[in-house]
Amino acid sequence: MSTKEDEARTELLQGTLDLLILRTLRLGPAHGHAVAKAIERNSEDVLQVEQGSLYPALHRLIKRGWITWEDGTSENNRKAKYYRLTEKGRRQLRIETNRWDKLVAAISRILRPVVGGSGS
Repeated sequence: MSTKEDEARTELLQGTLDLLILRTLRLGPAHGHAVAKAIERNSEDVLQVEQGSLYPALHRLIKRGWITWEDGTSENNRKAKYYRLTEKGRRQLRIETNRWDKLVAAISRILRPVVGGSGS
């Protein structure tokens, strides 16, 4: 996954793409291209999901039992795999979201310390 501002590939924290995929599939089943486009659209095109990152992540999530898939037909009448969040994936999404929130809060405390606090 990369950002538009930095044309050189920017690696996000490990597991971030997995979290974004799980969150996207929470809305319902989708094929891979639709998952990538939803992440791009919802990030206001800041995050660009490359196929070389997306499909290995989808396979990793299947292996963990967090998502499953079934054959279907895309909007343009092509065969596609539709990925779906499993109950185990829903539980993991809650866990990963909580972890993410804690990480963001911790980083924010370092980047923007409270005035009068130590470390400024």
